[in-house]
Amino acid sequence: MGRVTERRRTIRIRDGAVSTRPDTLVAEEPLEIRLNGKPLAITMRTPGDDFALAAGFLVSEGVLGSPAEVRNIVYCAGATDDGSNTYNVVDVQLAPGVPVPDITLERNVYTTSSCGLCGKASLDAVRTTARFPIADTPPVRVEPALLAVLPDRLRAAQQVFDRTGGLHAAALFSEEGELLDIREDVGRHNAVDKLVGRALQDGRLPLSRVILLVSGRASFELAQKAVMAGIPVLAAVSAPTSLAVDLAAEAGLTLVGFLRGANMNVYAGDERLALSTGV
Repeated sequence: MGRVTERRRTIRIRDGAVSTRPDTLVAEEPLEIRLNGKPLAITMRTPGDDFALAAGFLVSEGVLGSPAEVRNIVYCAGATDDGSNTYNVVDVQLAPGVPVPDITLERNVYTTSSCGLCGKASLDAVRTTARFPIADTPPVRVEPALLAVLPDRLRAAQQVFDRTGGLHAAALFSEEGELLDIREDVGRHNAVDKLVGRALQDGRLPLSRVILLVSGRASFELAQKAVMAGIPVLAAVSAPTSLAVDLAAEAGLTLVGFLRGANMNVYAGDERLALSTGV
């Protein structure tokens, strides 16, 4: 099975001095996700939590919403010509009676950033397929001062990042700021899928009273994953995209960007933040 990190020889140049030493790198390998035996998607990921990643991906695609809808998730034996198992192909078997989306070589399940859908079609797709409308959940109230301390808590929990410097992270926090779960991956969307997939497997969807924090920017895809999991607050240490802001406003998601200490920008859903007057 693939490892989370690998060692490679590197030449280091520091202030003109040249030396040779091994360096620890984050591993990156492809993962093919199959649904009932049929190829669905390929993503580049850091090996580990592959079953949760596949489950979370299917939550964001509107295929899954309950652990009862999954019959089994397995690695595919004989994934290569010689019949060996690379642990890079995962097959999700749906429970009897669970609808299977139309899967073609063009991969027409409704959204990800890789499939080329954008704009109003994507917004409409999320709205019509979301199982856990955020507006229907009990209100969450978050203090900006609480958000301000979350990036440091996320960074302190990034064990693999400390060894490689090459991973994104996503974490779930409670309303009180308690770290509930964290996942690292070479892809920020994979890290979120691993969080959501684990929540699905544990029967914790919708995640209606948590804060999702991501270590990079907030793309449309990440906002989509938050909405599909019923998460009311998405915060990012970097910028959001315009379509992510549109989706947040459409779905009622609180979207915070450039979260750096006490400084942050609120792009949508400010009613969940305990803001002072003057707004």
